[in-house]
Amino acid sequence: MLSFLSAFIPRAVVQGIPLLYGSTGEIMTQKSGNLNLGIPGVMYVGAISGVIGSFFYEKSTGGNVNSFLAVLIPMLCCLIGSLLMGLLFCFLTVTLRANQNVTGLAMTTFGVGFGNFFGGSLIKLSGADVPSIALSATSACFSKSLPFASNLGGFGKVFLSYGFLTYLAIIIAFVCSYILNKTRLGLHLRAVGENPNTADAAGINVIKYKYVATCAGCMIAGLGGLYYVMDYACGVWSNDAFGDRGWLAIALVIFTIWRPNIGILASFLFGGLYILYLYIPTGMEHMEYQELYKMIPYVVTLIVLVITSMRSKRENQPPQSLGLPYFREER
Repeated sequence: MLSFLSAFIPRAVVQGIPLLYGSTGEIMTQKSGNLNLGIPGVMYVGAISGVIGSFFYEKSTGGNVNSFLAVLIPMLCCLIGSLLMGLLFCFLTVTLRANQNVTGLAMTTFGVGFGNFFGGSLIKLSGADVPSIALSATSACFSKSLPFASNLGGFGKVFLSYGFLTYLAIIIAFVCSYILNKTRLGLHLRAVGENPNTADAAGINVIKYKYVATCAGCMIAGLGGLYYVMDYACGVWSNDAFGDRGWLAIALVIFTIWRPNIGILASFLFGGLYILYLYIPTGMEHMEYQELYKMIPYVVTLIVLVITSMRSKRENQPPQSLGLPYFREER
């Protein structure tokens, strides 16, 4: 049993980290009242932006990369690409007051198309025989774990055998939770998400908070895409390889009842549920059960949604103005 857990938990963690980045970013966005269904596209753009930066850096150095630059360049490219997606969403929904649901879905389609176009272009530039790019030198810098982790047995494997982006995701989740619950900035942000009219009357700049929270949320979510390529996929980019992780990240927001700190354990749980089908018996007679196991994260989310909807606690409900455009003239 212990050997099974020591093998299963690390796999669940690496599966859950992209979900943690995506859900943390979406929680910050939704707390401002913006419903961004474009998170899958944002994660895709963040990933391909980091791949573009890494690809040209590796090509310019011939594979002899500097560890600091090999991490810095892809991360900066990822953050810039994700930031631009956040600015685009805010411009359309906050400034132009476009429908947030339609805008988010359009951004998901755009982000996936953007990633596939530039990913395909890089594959042609690399002259690879297979439809993928391998950025092994950069990936080695991202996935490097603590040197003494292998000497600590099961403890080191379960807790210390990950790259720095794993620990960064956990730190960001705790910081976001602290900001939302313990600071004046978080109080203002929650006020904007609950009742922007009242927040505006109290002197809070609603537009500014919506822009900043949404752009910061997109940048956090974009790091999830970068993690998937550079750490989980070992630096290999393939078009349409993300699957439904972006949508699972949005589902995780509901599961965590809009709390980033709860999202840490919830993301690992979802990561475990996501790969659970790999541990059930194989064979043709069990194929239909594997497909049922893949549905478990969504079924759990639906159950949590029903339970939270039935409860009267206001703190367990979504922000009151979530998805609604703000018209200051109607204040």
